[in-house]
Amino acid sequence: MDSSKQTGKGKDSSLPDISDIEALTRAEHPDPFSVLGPHGDGEDGQYIRAFLPGAVSVNVVARDGGEVLGRLDDSQVPGLYVGHFPQARGYLLQVDWGNAVQTSEDPYSFGPLLGEMDLYLFAEGNHRDLSSCFGAQLIEVDGVPGVRFAVWAPNARRVSVVGDFNGWDGRRHPMRLRHPSGVWELFVPRLQAGEAYKYEILGAQGILPLKADPVALATQLPPDTASKVASPLSIDWQDGDWMQARAQLQRHDAPLSIYELHVGSWQCEVDDVGEIARQYTWPELAERLIPYVQQLGFTHIELMPIMEHPFGGSWGYQPLSQFAPTARFGSPDDFAAFVNACHVAGIGVILDWVPAHFPNDTHGLAQFDGTALYEYANPLEGFHQDWNTLIYNLGRTEVHGFMLASALHWLKHFHIDGLRVDAVASMLYRDYSRKSGEWVPNRFGGRENLEAIEFLRHLNDVVAHEVPGALVIAEESTAWPGVSQGTDQGGLGFSYKWNMGWMHDSLHYIQQDPVYRAHHHNELSFGLVYAWTERFILPISHDEVVHGKHSLIDKMPGDRWQKFANLRAYLSFMWAHPGKKLLFMGCEFGQWREWNHDQQLDWYLLQYPEHRGVQKLVGDLNRLYREQPALHEQDDVAQGFQWLIGDDAANSVYAWLRWSKDGSPLLVVANFTPVPRAGYRIGVPLAGTWQEVINSDSAVYAGSDYGNGGGVVTEELPSHGQGSSLALNLPPLGVLILRPVAG
Repeated sequence: MDSSKQTGKGKDSSLPDISDIEALTRAEHPDPFSVLGPHGDGEDGQYIRAFLPGAVSVNVVARDGGEVLGRLDDSQVPGLYVGHFPQARGYLLQVDWGNAVQTSEDPYSFGPLLGEMDLYLFAEGNHRDLSSCFGAQLIEVDGVPGVRFAVWAPNARRVSVVGDFNGWDGRRHPMRLRHPSGVWELFVPRLQAGEAYKYEILGAQGILPLKADPVALATQLPPDTASKVASPLSIDWQDGDWMQARAQLQRHDAPLSIYELHVGSWQCEVDDVGEIARQYTWPELAERLIPYVQQLGFTHIELMPIMEHPFGGSWGYQPLSQFAPTARFGSPDDFAAFVNACHVAGIGVILDWVPAHFPNDTHGLAQFDGTALYEYANPLEGFHQDWNTLIYNLGRTEVHGFMLASALHWLKHFHIDGLRVDAVASMLYRDYSRKSGEWVPNRFGGRENLEAIEFLRHLNDVVAHEVPGALVIAEESTAWPGVSQGTDQGGLGFSYKWNMGWMHDSLHYIQQDPVYRAHHHNELSFGLVYAWTERFILPISHDEVVHGKHSLIDKMPGDRWQKFANLRAYLSFMWAHPGKKLLFMGCEFGQWREWNHDQQLDWYLLQYPEHRGVQKLVGDLNRLYREQPALHEQDDVAQGFQWLIGDDAANSVYAWLRWSKDGSPLLVVANFTPVPRAGYRIGVPLAGTWQEVINSDSAVYAGSDYGNGGGVVTEELPSHGQGSSLALNLPPLGVLILRPVAG
């Protein structure tokens, strides 16, 4: 068959209008499908047009038979190839680029791809599986494999997908706009996983810096910033037993003890002089971390954000790819396999997740289509002064749905057991960290961010429905009521709230020289005034061991012996206190140095008995915490706790009982002075022998081994409202935990 010659003269209908031609060559055409690809000639034939700047020649090949049907002629417009064929047939374009010949289907021969329901749900803010719909999806269309790209840019004049496959030329693959959703889409046939890509967007003021895909499933390794086409997750999940039992394992009356870590600096490969040679990959980390966490007895690990982020110094808290695990430690499949290995080992995985703000890097979400799309337009609402970041406009339905889909992506596709939501306080208040005149009131004139509150409530309701048993934890530091109360009762619906008040008070107390602690006695007991108002996690997190705050052991007063004794007593106090537990890496063995994300933990310290002693104590505390229902069953209700001694400020002694649901008690006694106290009388509810199950001053923890020989028998002397009492030897800067021996 002959293709028609293009002369540019007369009324040759194979040529588009001159305005269309000019818009194509300037890469400004808003609807490339109206010009490019196959178009009927009014009879049985078709015109085919292709815009291929840099091509030497273009042949048209039959898709079903492979024979050459003809060629497209170059027009007077460089790069525009056109031709007429008397019979419409499926075809391939055979493009000679001078140094290579490429044969593939024409991207502009395919019709609209995204379903109307997908677009409707996205516009409504309720598309629950956006990561399987938007971004770069490996699919087949009419039996042709390739990649469907889809991106939301409603105010763009033109969007192109660019990458190595088209020389990063925005003229080559302009996309189709789907009205009225503002979503642009294009199917690029024969494209495969691993391709790097970005979007070239023409905004109202011109072409923007190339943008990474907001719904990318994989990325290049920073500092490179392109998105990558990812294969669907291919993981042989073997965690069925864990997933089936998870809802029970994560009930509010179950033990929850969390080891928080930064993946890039927990443990690394070092060179001969001790400098970091490289960070471990997910498989290597699994080999080392999982046995360690099992040895320490934690129920869960919590990873500081592993979503892709451009600046490592943000520790992940300024992420730009809310759907892609960072490329620093391997592929998405590698990360999924890591989660699977944790579950097989009986360890839950919690991720830090950041819906509050995002960095303003030009390749990211900022001014994505030339307008404030993901962020508030007004900097008094949309700019975070503390972090120089931008605030998500969660009142916009598409942004609300985007973040909701991100949360579900990790929980459902990666089997994540919980999300710890970062910076919730900054989301709740429009005047957070702002002075008068620096913030915009809500529609009622108040300071509450109604859109963010609605988002958080919706998030928790959706997670409870879609992923029953998963945890959503709030890092929230204000007196906002009902953070962990159900949304049906007016609360925010979180599973737990970080108890920042307990953390501040208890750390302030423990940093006092013991001689002054009598004047701060209520700082350790005050947390019990409000302990039942929320379901709490007691957090000693990364934030407490950076930026000049000193490491946990280096906060402790006194000489070396007293520092270790104080640390052991503080950790024992924490584990015996109502509330779930969270401890940052390095605290479990008394690292002296503040945490540095560019260095691994100081593992060499474990050659010293004092450091090994702290580590052993944490393991023993975790095992006791998991084995003794009194320590976890009722830590969110007043019935689980009973003061015996809360007012002995002179001696800095506290004593209380923890109760299980079946009425079994544990006795906790803390002496926060370096003075051993012999025969200290404490009333107890049951007569008989009380066994010492933890003595933080024991020799096995490198303590002075002052105590009660493993147990003590009650005397018939009433005390503290109890019929019997114990005369206990209280170790210096020590905590005792005792249980009655049946019998």
